[in-house]
Amino acid sequence: MKSMTGFGRARLELNNRSYNIEIKSVNHRYSDITIKLPKSISYLEEKIKKEISSTISRGKIDVFVNFINNSAEGKKVKINDELAKIYINALKEIASSNGIDDKISVTEISKFPDVLEIENVEDEEVIWKELSICLNEATQNFIKMRKAEGDKIKEDLFERIEIVSNKVCEISKNSTRLVEDYVVKLEGRIKEILKTDVVDKDRLAQETVIYADKCSVEEEITRLKSHIIQFKNFLEDEEPIGKKMDFLIQEMNRETNTIGSKSGSLDITNLVIDIKTQIEDIREQIQNIE
Repeated sequence: MKSMTGFGRARLELNNRSYNIEIKSVNHRYSDITIKLPKSISYLEEKIKKEISSTISRGKIDVFVNFINNSAEGKKVKINDELAKIYINALKEIASSNGIDDKISVTEISKFPDVLEIENVEDEEVIWKELSICLNEATQNFIKMRKAEGDKIKEDLFERIEIVSNKVCEISKNSTRLVEDYVVKLEGRIKEILKTDVVDKDRLAQETVIYADKCSVEEEITRLKSHIIQFKNFLEDEEPIGKKMDFLIQEMNRETNTIGSKSGSLDITNLVIDIKTQIEDIREQIQNIE
């Protein structure tokens, strides 16, 4: 289990090139990856995104890439001849109109803006290979933090689902006494109203069957127990299970509501409230799971 929040960083110095990568994420319903990197290596954006997507399936993920190339390899100087001629002619014109010596050195011309430009013609495969090393380390650090957070969430979820399981068992025990208590109360009420100890057993049995069918929560309890087992299995799953758990907890909440609406027992009602409280806390935690 992994949390959707995390942070990872890595730095690499290789062949006079420097790479610095940071990855951070927050909760998000789907996968949303944003890559920010220098213009000189913008062609690697899709490759970086593909690498991130292969290991991280969910979350709002921001990747920051800093790249400095101090290597002479793959660099060449571009001379802007046309611009240089414009500068030279302008200088000669100034010299001529002001009676100044028009000796112009190459060094002076080279200092003018854009006369000389450094072009990077790096081998893209080499840059990607080096950057991949740094990206892999940053990703592993990022995932490591996500797993650490996920372990904490997993521990909390297990404790809460155990509480739910115990409450469901209590409801199951209390529900078996509902019909018996109803028969006693109904028979006593009839005797009180009719002022007699003689009760129509057939009619009493009929009313008991109707009540038993109406207040039975055995199906809901069976489904809840099944959901709890499935929930615990999800906790041990290696795959991203955030969305599955979210759906499962909705089903558990639905069954719990049905039990609450069927039962007229105060004890069961209180247990239902306890379960719903835990389910709500579980739902909030699930929003942090990948």
